[in-house]
Amino acid sequence: MKNEASSSNSREDSVVVDCGRRRSSCGYCKSSGRTSISHGLWAHSITVNDYQDLLDCGWRRSGCFLYKPEMERTCCPSYTIRLKASDFVPSKDQLRVYRRMNRFLDGTLEVRNPIDLGDNPNTSTRTGSLSNHKVSSSAGTFFHCNNQESKAEEVIHNLSNQIDKVVHTYIGNGELTSGIQLPKAAVKKVSNAKRKLSVEGSEDLLYSSNIAFQIAATLRRTQSAEDTQQLQMSHSADENDRSPKSIAEKLTCSLKQLANISGFSIRACNGHINFYSTAKNVSSDADVQNFTLHKELGSGSKSSCANKSSEHPQVQKMKLELRLKRSSFDPEEYALYRRYQMKVHNDTPDRVTESSYRRFLVDTPLLFVSPSSDGMVPPCGFGSFHQQYIIDGKLVAVGVIDILPGCLSSKYLFWDPDYAFLSLGKYSALQEIDWVKENQSYSSGLQYYYMGYYIHSCSKMRYKAAYYPSELLCPLRYQWVSFHKARPLLDKKKYVILSNFASLQDVESSKSCVLESVMELQHNDIGLEDTNDVHMDDEEMVEIESESSDDELEPETSGLASAAINDGDLSDVLVGLRGSRLRYKELQRAFGSTEMNYLETQLRSYQRVVGVGLSERMVYSLG
Repeated sequence: MKNEASSSNSREDSVVVDCGRRRSSCGYCKSSGRTSISHGLWAHSITVNDYQDLLDCGWRRSGCFLYKPEMERTCCPSYTIRLKASDFVPSKDQLRVYRRMNRFLDGTLEVRNPIDLGDNPNTSTRTGSLSNHKVSSSAGTFFHCNNQESKAEEVIHNLSNQIDKVVHTYIGNGELTSGIQLPKAAVKKVSNAKRKLSVEGSEDLLYSSNIAFQIAATLRRTQSAEDTQQLQMSHSADENDRSPKSIAEKLTCSLKQLANISGFSIRACNGHINFYSTAKNVSSDADVQNFTLHKELGSGSKSSCANKSSEHPQVQKMKLELRLKRSSFDPEEYALYRRYQMKVHNDTPDRVTESSYRRFLVDTPLLFVSPSSDGMVPPCGFGSFHQQYIIDGKLVAVGVIDILPGCLSSKYLFWDPDYAFLSLGKYSALQEIDWVKENQSYSSGLQYYYMGYYIHSCSKMRYKAAYYPSELLCPLRYQWVSFHKARPLLDKKKYVILSNFASLQDVESSKSCVLESVMELQHNDIGLEDTNDVHMDDEEMVEIESESSDDELEPETSGLASAAINDGDLSDVLVGLRGSRLRYKELQRAFGSTEMNYLETQLRSYQRVVGVGLSERMVYSLG
């Protein structure tokens, strides 16, 4: 029989120590006893593939400590929750978070308590493409939106007039039926959020009009029954000419010929008349002052917008930069984390130490995988990362994430309490979902966004299910079950074997449950936004709290029933001993019966909680 002995400390291996059952006080239900029960592993190193498989069996990590709730025993069962990024449907509240951030960056969001971004002592230590813009101290960081809105309204007014003049020209030429009252053109500004959700190539879409639909509807209403019958009997050409798409194309063509509109390109799109910026990187309303209508139709005079463009000073925009860096200690991040914990979570200074921060959010057992060009690994690679959110050189938030072959796993987020009004927890979640979508082209298997644990009995955790459509992991068979099917079950009982009931749900009742669930979750989400808005894993903070003397480890077998694994063959369990790794069957000759009985008991417990496959891949370290 071939010996597989090799170094168990190799950075190619997952090397773990089984810590056994772990009891601690619960940070969710605030029970007085040690009612939170989980199984723990200490990971010296772990491959991203092995950790992905552990996530899909209900495990999470806090630093290098891996833990899994004993679902049928613990006071607050924690279900792994995830979302397929390509299926994500943002709610109105989530879209408002996008808009609020854009208005803040534009300088058009009015906030009661101004913040001086320019006084950040750490700004000078940053290099790269950071913006050096500072906000005027006389006006504070935030500006009233009246000036900017008036400029946008002026542009909208002039664009509407141009369309109306083209419509009247059509009537005068007999191309449209005369003697009927056509609606006035309405041009609307397209929000940044809608541009972000639109098809590729529409990033520079600023304004749009649906006048063609209104004209087509008016023409249909004024047609007599006789005219309609004759039209149907003749040919569909006239009908097509009166369709919104055809009308929009004609009006667009005339606008290009008759109206001298500078700063815009005009295109018809499925019945809409769209006005696109000819400038690059248009991202906000602040750019409207760069677009002027140099001629009224049939006139050589300048528009009023052009004449007034210099009456008010330009609103100064801010720059948001996202930086993704591999997990490492950063003094600026630690200072932000310390401030966040003390102000948001009311931690005392002695509990927010550098060592606890390192153990919690910096240390990682994940083995980094370098990027590749084979469609398997994204440009950043796989491993543990910190996503920094920087506004005009100031660090305002840090998202701690793991990027794995199948998902982006969100671990924790901490942010500057002065920026609570921006709902940075929600904003970072939306950014992370977008990141998964954008990087699927680099890594085909990267499809999901993992939000940590979902605890139905904890109201502060329910916001996670508002990222629709999410699904929960069945604690017995490790199958994924739609949240809207799981929710009625969790309303009745904390611990549920979800896969037992998922297939029995009535389709129609499930649909009504979806609407009810989403509406309630969005309501709850809004209610929590201004008070906590903590993203994502509150349980990670519980992990730190339970590192106190209140913690209790039980290295004996846990006897987890939830693993749904019968006592299997231990022969191929991989064991690390004195710098070598061997299969259990190779160790049987080296130990006596008493020692082997004890080891076998430990290995069976370990195999139950990690599964047969992982027990044969990860190294069970004996020292």
